[in-house]
Amino acid sequence: MESRGFTIKAVVIDGRPGVRDLFSDIPVQMCHFHQKAIINRYLTRRPRLQAGKKLRSIVMTLCQSNEKNFDNALQMWHEAWQFFLKERTIDIQTNRWHYTHKRLRAAYRSLKNNLPYLFTYKRHPELNIPNTTNSLDGSFAHLKELVKLHRGLKIDLKLKIIQAYLQK
Repeated sequence: MESRGFTIKAVVIDGRPGVRDLFSDIPVQMCHFHQKAIINRYLTRRPRLQAGKKLRSIVMTLCQSNEKNFDNALQMWHEAWQFFLKERTIDIQTNRWHYTHKRLRAAYRSLKNNLPYLFTYKRHPELNIPNTTNSLDGSFAHLKELVKLHRGLKIDLKLKIIQAYLQK
């Protein structure tokens, strides 16, 4: 894109590992929709555990919150549930242990790791960064449909269709 004259001032990512490392010199925003989807994958939409319910309710405030309030809520949640998160289960056959609430731990870890990137759009209002990838995902929906219509094509012909579409 830069070779075609575009200047990349910021990026909005969907959370795939390694992508944000490619853009270490510009502001990176983590998509709120994708962050919520990650949490839903770990906790489900209707968590059974009280800790999961509380964490999910914090995540559902993401779009209306600011970095300080969201971080405080996350810290308070962790303080309240830190011993619960450290519970271990021992496998009696192998005598090895694992954390009992692995998915809850993973959801929390995802939020903590992505926290520096969840509010980039508010730290850089002059760049007008969106907080989701929705506009980009929507613009490629037509392209996906076009490729899907031609199911029997080999990959090289599909790539030609994509290239022709993008050059319009």
